[in-house]
Amino acid sequence: MKNLKVIFMGTPSFSVPVLDGLIEACTVIGIVSQPDRNGNKISPVKEISLAKNIPLFQPENIKTDYQDILRLNPDIIITCAYGQIIPKQILVAPRFGCVNIHASLLPKYRGGAPIHRAIMNGESKTGITIMLMNERMDAGSIIRQKEEAILSSDNVGILHDRLSILSRNLLISTLPDIISGNIDPIKQNEAEATFASIITREDEHINFSKTTREVYNNIRGLNPWPGAYCVLENKVLKVWNSRIGDGIFLNSFEGEIVNLYEDGIGVKTLNGEIVLTEVQLEGHKRMNAKDFLNGLKNKELLKGKICD
Repeated sequence: MKNLKVIFMGTPSFSVPVLDGLIEACTVIGIVSQPDRNGNKISPVKEISLAKNIPLFQPENIKTDYQDILRLNPDIIITCAYGQIIPKQILVAPRFGCVNIHASLLPKYRGGAPIHRAIMNGESKTGITIMLMNERMDAGSIIRQKEEAILSSDNVGILHDRLSILSRNLLISTLPDIISGNIDPIKQNEAEATFASIITREDEHINFSKTTREVYNNIRGLNPWPGAYCVLENKVLKVWNSRIGDGIFLNSFEGEIVNLYEDGIGVKTLNGEIVLTEVQLEGHKRMNAKDFLNGLKNKELLKGKICD
């Protein structure tokens, strides 16, 4: 496959193992990444293009600015977490088509936050889908899929890294079949499609009126980015880690601090207790709850206070 001319389209760190694998296995003739954002901070994919001296394109709107990409005349275009919808003019150009890698078992969790949403929704498994692209988001025919279990100890960062490596391995093993035509793409069942919308500030806010398991999943589904939070005495309290407690507090309010443990802060939920084990109070650094409690003049005063 070394003579295969590839254009790769991707932006965040999730894309990096895939790009590294393509550089090793094929000839990457161009890289397309999102424009620099956040004070001109460059993306992980752009860093590779600069280090490897591979031509880079960063169109603000790829639907209108794609001519330079097509002039490279690629054999195939591969996208992974690029961040823009690819226009038909690009989709029909390469002789082996345009292939996308998505971090879910499509048609479930189409969209921009499939890893977050799978954990937050308490799924027991997710995976990687390699598909042919069309003009709709994550709706193309499926070429290959690989399942990955979601462990109860996983957070979004841990699962992200596993799926990133799985993406590389599945793509590299599938490419020879794509090139030889030894594939039988399966059309997605639209009736089974679900969507993983981008995380909002509202999603980050912990709702202690949910069950303990739901709160636990929400916290780990937002760690290490962007992080879950509640408000304690008018200050934002980021919650990075938690565990499921076994306390039952029938006469307490949801969100009420009901117990202080060696390793955390017990908060009442709809059906029990969530213990916050790693927190970050507004204006302070991230720390385990034990250190947070030890830093208080009188930690017992926390009992009865409301996290909302």
